[in-house]
Amino acid sequence: MRLHFIAIGGSAMHNLAIALKLKGYEISGSDDAIVEPSLSRLKKHGICPDKLGWNTERIRPDLDAVILGMHARVDNPELLKAQELGIKVYSYPEYIFEQSRDKQRVVIGGSHGKTTITSMILHVLQQCHIDFDYLVGAQLAGFDTMVKITDAKIMVIEGDEYLSSPIDRRPKFHLYHAHIGVISGIAWDHINVFPTFENYAEQFSLFIKSMETGGTLFFNQDDEAVNTVINNDQSSVNKIGYSAIASVTRNGVTYLQNGNDETALHVFGEHNLYNMQAAFLVCGKLGVNKDKFYEAIASFKGASRRLELLAANNHTAVYKDFAHSPSKLKATVQAVKSQFPDRELVAVIELHTFSSLNPDFLGEYKGSMDNADMPVVYIDNKTFEQKNLKPYDSGVVKAAFGNNKLIFFNNCEILDEFLSCINYKGKNLLLMSSGNFGGLDLDAIAQRAVNHTT
Repeated sequence: MRLHFIAIGGSAMHNLAIALKLKGYEISGSDDAIVEPSLSRLKKHGICPDKLGWNTERIRPDLDAVILGMHARVDNPELLKAQELGIKVYSYPEYIFEQSRDKQRVVIGGSHGKTTITSMILHVLQQCHIDFDYLVGAQLAGFDTMVKITDAKIMVIEGDEYLSSPIDRRPKFHLYHAHIGVISGIAWDHINVFPTFENYAEQFSLFIKSMETGGTLFFNQDDEAVNTVINNDQSSVNKIGYSAIASVTRNGVTYLQNGNDETALHVFGEHNLYNMQAAFLVCGKLGVNKDKFYEAIASFKGASRRLELLAANNHTAVYKDFAHSPSKLKATVQAVKSQFPDRELVAVIELHTFSSLNPDFLGEYKGSMDNADMPVVYIDNKTFEQKNLKPYDSGVVKAAFGNNKLIFFNNCEILDEFLSCINYKGKNLLLMSSGNFGGLDLDAIAQRAVNHTT
């Protein structure tokens, strides 16, 4: 098979390209910008474009297919050439489905928890020596790539609800046709694509309808929006609700309870206990019994940037997290505060996405940081410019969050100086963003925090 990737530098795209190269396919690609870690990884596997930019000469009649990344535009010259030649053009979720037609497909959907649930399942299956393929949205310890495609009979897929490609406006998770599905929760996101909550929630109804006849859906029965979708569904899918897995927390450590036995966990937070129950149910459906699951999950340390511990001592811990939407922000802040109730919490969120910066959406954050003792919001003014949005001041942010304690920064250097002045003894620091805090070195901030505890 000869495949060409348009916008090969994307996170999912370059991982799929590597996976198919390892399967023996002939891979070429192009992009107008490729950054780390994509650049080094593509070079390592010999599929990095020799020059940046688009070149129609790369689109040859002997190509079996072109895979189109979301970063490309509808007028991309390579795309137009492929369409002119009649070459089949796939979005990457379409091609994932093509590669998994004969597999048992597990698709994890939801506004939050997708990556963590998928990661938990992959970890347990690996520990239990069960062969599987996968697509996950984060780099995981013990896994070389974020995509694996072999002859395995099972494929576990993180089911993103965002659009598939510039020419395919369907949400990705509609294209996988799951045999086993999960809906972890529904909270409005992607306002630029789904302008109302009702429109966004409808995508999860369509996800259920996209599942294979006779499939099984596990859903968070404590989520009101999920229950509404489930109650309105008339499909033949077998729907099973779940709550948080049984646990107890002592001295900052969470333990699973299995009869008289307890299993210490590396991860914590109520949202992760819901995630773990979903993973437990899926793994059970794939043949993993309860004792094997508990034994395997004990060594799970979390997905990258999901409550990832950067530094700690006896009275301070610093975490970073990918949280950016209101539901993720609220759950993450609550998790750290509940795990360490005797410590004050300094919580910093960078508003970075189109939705989070949109003043029509900003009110969705109301109350999301109320569990923080010192809530901080940071917005890089350059982000407003990049997304063609009008900047707003601290008053707008404080009113939207409904929190008079909130501190606002729009300069990363001043934010860094502020964080450096805090005495962190008896305090935890939580840094949350899907961006990069204007390029601040979070590891250095973390080390400084645990050292500044006089």
